[in-house]
Formats: sequence, C-alpha cells, structure tokens
Amino acid sequence: MKQFLIITFLYLIPGKGIAQVNFSDSLGTITVQQDNRIVMLGEKMAEYNKNLATKPRLSKGFRLMLLSTNNRDLAMSVRTKLLQQFPKESIYMSFQSPYIKLKFGNFEEREDADKMRKLLLAKKIVPGNIYIVADNIEINPKAIIPDN
Repeated sequence: MKQFLIITFLYLIPGKGIAQVNFSDSLGTITVQQDNRIVMLGEKMAEYNKNLATKPRLSKGFRLMLLSTNNRDLAMSVRTKLLQQFPKESIYMSFQSPYIKLKFGNFEEREDADKMRKLLLAKKIVPGNIYIVADNIEINPKAIIPDN
C-alpha cells in the first residue's frame, strides 16, 4: 500500500509542479533594483585582484651565495660594491649566528645564475668562491605579463 501511494504521489508532482508561464509572446522590461554598495564591492574586488596579480610572488629558483663571514665590515663593503654595480639586482643579507650571509639575485634558470657567477668572479668583487644555491626567489609578474 505504501508503494502505491509513493508511486501515485510521484506521478502527480510533475503535473502540479509546473508553475511558470510562457512569456514568449509579449516583450517586457526587467527592472533590477540593486544597492550601490554591491557595485562598490565589485569594483573593490576587481582592484584588489589586479593589485594581487602585479605583486611579486615566490617561486623555486637560484641565488648566488657570495659570502658567509663573521666580519660585518667585509659584508657591508661587498654589499655596497654590488649595489653600485648592479642596482637592479636584489641582494639579501641575513644573520645566522655567528655568520652574516650574503645572497645575490633571483634567477629562474641555473644557467643565468652561472653566467652571473662567472661575471662576479671576473670582476673580483667577492673574495673567495661563489656558490649557486637553490632558494625561493621573487618573481616580478610585471616582467612576465606584457601591458595591454
């Protein structure tokens, strides 16, 4: 008996469930009433997304380990020379007791890092050897995405 009622009920619902009227014969106008705050929120979100897309982000890459010393004056001297000769490159100075570590550049490819390493060795800015280390680097999306 339950099955009969359920089946009957299921057959009757689609007939009663059609509640839409076909308006294809007449043309009408639709008026949308919207709060201005919704428009402002949409504009703010678009601006936020645009700013987020143009900020530097982290990626895997390579940096040059130039120096690991406890001589602060030497580290500052090398850093100053690098800033003067390569103003567009990034220099990262960190202190891990008792050493000051100096890293240079943001290279996506190891070959680019190796070219810069050879250039720095030729200029003899850094005393000692220079090592290529894998690191999280900053990528500037403005350099990747062309302006329209």
